[in-house]
Amino acid sequence: MPERSTLLRVEHLRKIYESATGDVEAIGDISFTMNAGELVCVVGPSGCGKTTLLKCLAGLLPPTSGLVEMDGSPVRGPSPAMAVVFQEYGRSLYPWLTVRGNVELPLRHKKLSRAERDTLVTDAIEAVGLPHAARSHPWQLSGGMQQRVAIARAIAYQPEVLIMDEPFAAVDAQTRADLEDLVRELHTTRRISTVFVTHDIDESVYLGERVLVLSNSPTRVQEDLAIDLPPERDQLTTRALRRFTELRTHVYDQIQRAKLGQVAPQSAR
Repeated sequence: MPERSTLLRVEHLRKIYESATGDVEAIGDISFTMNAGELVCVVGPSGCGKTTLLKCLAGLLPPTSGLVEMDGSPVRGPSPAMAVVFQEYGRSLYPWLTVRGNVELPLRHKKLSRAERDTLVTDAIEAVGLPHAARSHPWQLSGGMQQRVAIARAIAYQPEVLIMDEPFAAVDAQTRADLEDLVRELHTTRRISTVFVTHDIDESVYLGERVLVLSNSPTRVQEDLAIDLPPERDQLTTRALRRFTELRTHVYDQIQRAKLGQVAPQSAR
């Protein structure tokens, strides 16, 4: 396999929220890199700053200090090279637009011909399994289907990095499993570089090539864990593997130790 180049670099990222009642250090010191084509999951204790990190990566929030670098250039604002899929899909979709209209909307800001836009939209809608719903409106769809629309909109934009902020937290267990497999399929077939933020430990191990475990606030990287599961994964076989159980147990232990401010042994490697 050819060596993959570094796409995203985070160096000594720090974020402090200022307020009248005192400053809050949300992120203490985070450094990591992500190669092109990787799928990296981010987990950590509740309130550790996962969403703050995501917003800094996407250029939606300026860091207090440190660097976020994309393709060798500092990220100083919302980057056209990135797309974000949020947890609250209902708020990210426009109810008066059809599925096709929602997917096409961000492409109107690109210098594309009508034919090029149509091709990208059709391809993205088919990729998430919704060609039959292209003329429907979001309010006519289930929650899982609405999140598929949000994913289609992101991949139609052809970002270099796809950032997903706990995108399946609001759907039922069966729908969540289906959407996890969709993310795996899109990553395998399209090699989209993805940062996937989740609070679900099993999900992080099932999806990721690496799992970044964050410490309690002020946040640091507790561990950068390689997930050495087979690239071909499914909900039944993969989750039944002994190695899957070892990895998810290790990540769970890391998070519990992070809550207590402890550093865990690197026994899962």
